[in-house]
Amino acid sequence: MKEGYIPLISRARSFRDRTAIVDSEGGSTYGRLLEASACVASSLLGRADDLGQARVAFLAPPGFGYAAAMWGIWRAGGVAVPLALQHPRPELEYAVDDSAASFLVCPPDYEERLGPIATFRGLPLIPLPEALEARPVSLPDVLASRRAMMVYTSGTTSRPKGVVTTHEQIAAQIETLVSAWGWTSEDRILHTLPLHHLHGILNILSCALWSGAVCEIFPKFDARAVWERFVQGGLTLFMAVPTIYVKLISAWESFTPAQQREASAAAARLRLMVSGSAALPVSVLSKWKAITGHVLLERYGMTEIGMALSNPLEGERVPGSVGRPLPWVEVRLVDESGALVPPGTPGEIQVRGPGVFLEYWRRPEATAEAFRDGWFKTGDVAVVEDEVYRILGRESVDIIKTGGYKVSALEIEEVLRTHPMIEECAVVGLPDPEWGERVGAAVVLKEKGGLDLEALRLWAKERLASYKVPSLVLTLEDLPRNAMGKVTKTAVVRMFDK
Repeated sequence: MKEGYIPLISRARSFRDRTAIVDSEGGSTYGRLLEASACVASSLLGRADDLGQARVAFLAPPGFGYAAAMWGIWRAGGVAVPLALQHPRPELEYAVDDSAASFLVCPPDYEERLGPIATFRGLPLIPLPEALEARPVSLPDVLASRRAMMVYTSGTTSRPKGVVTTHEQIAAQIETLVSAWGWTSEDRILHTLPLHHLHGILNILSCALWSGAVCEIFPKFDARAVWERFVQGGLTLFMAVPTIYVKLISAWESFTPAQQREASAAAARLRLMVSGSAALPVSVLSKWKAITGHVLLERYGMTEIGMALSNPLEGERVPGSVGRPLPWVEVRLVDESGALVPPGTPGEIQVRGPGVFLEYWRRPEATAEAFRDGWFKTGDVAVVEDEVYRILGRESVDIIKTGGYKVSALEIEEVLRTHPMIEECAVVGLPDPEWGERVGAAVVLKEKGGLDLEALRLWAKERLASYKVPSLVLTLEDLPRNAMGKVTKTAVVRMFDK
């Protein structure tokens, strides 16, 4: 088997003269990406013939260098461990130690952060610019069945776990999205997301490079810059998290009427806009449709499985739903005993298919526990209505067990957001001796002092009657968020413990 059997590398050779990536340094072809990644691989190999699935942790800003580093690690026979730019030193150290990384790679701007970690552990720190200029050597044969990447979970219920996927599993995850979302070599996507999560790594960057498309990469998200890029034209795709769409709406509302018309017309010309990584409020979906004409395509996935469910590229997209199973992906809903539940009954989402991950790194018991009869147990709860899946939330976080009922925190949040004075909210379960759990809501108002808690409680009680919600515990707070702008519910719970 010849070097480059890695599916992404093999496909790139047929697009050699096409532009692959556009970043702040300009445009780079697939041919240049192949050459640069071969240099990175050669630098990592040194005198070795094959890294033999050694882990290589790398810290690089979004752009051509990031892609060349990841591909170079793969072509040397290594396992790529992308690190998060915003993580503090303890979290970087955790990923380096837990993955048992053999090498660290970063550009000079990040040596101050990774250098002490490398020195303390006696690990080689390879400057990315030097690796990109290394003299090419013969590269190893890399089978598609080998481990390729280790992405860490968010650690909502325990310490982050390294999710290991092989090259063929990555290829399966990509192929299902390319098929479902109609990717072609004529596509051009704008990338504004971090590159240590699957959304940015796979759904955008890898799908684009698989298809021979162009991936334009911004170093960080800026709402006005995104609107300006829409207006310039030529884009066909945009994918983001709900928080980004909220910020884009806010920026659009600050434009003059003429600027709004120009921006709306520009966004309308894209063929597809996707939202994921968190529940999309129906109010945001409706506002975005009013501004751009696009009904955002919502989908559902996890680090362990890639994407599993998606609204259709063509046809009706049901607000608040995540559609149907993607090509080559099997999905089922089961109760706590593992029995299939009938339509209309909530159940845990379980997934089976060629894109499901290989293992949690060095956690065989956790890996075994994550599966039931070959099905991955997501821990997320959904209901099927008219053959369309609607996510109710994470069993451990978003499903509140109160008075014998299971209540979806996500659904209550949707109701609360319909109040004209509420800007954002987060609903959590609070321990209660009578109800098991009571429903607590932290609320941010659009205008300070514009509404008191008792008035809001009476309003909510009327609208939540059908949700079996006992007396609602409320607080008016600024909600803590993580670097992606997502509300951190563990911090919301602590608000009520004050």
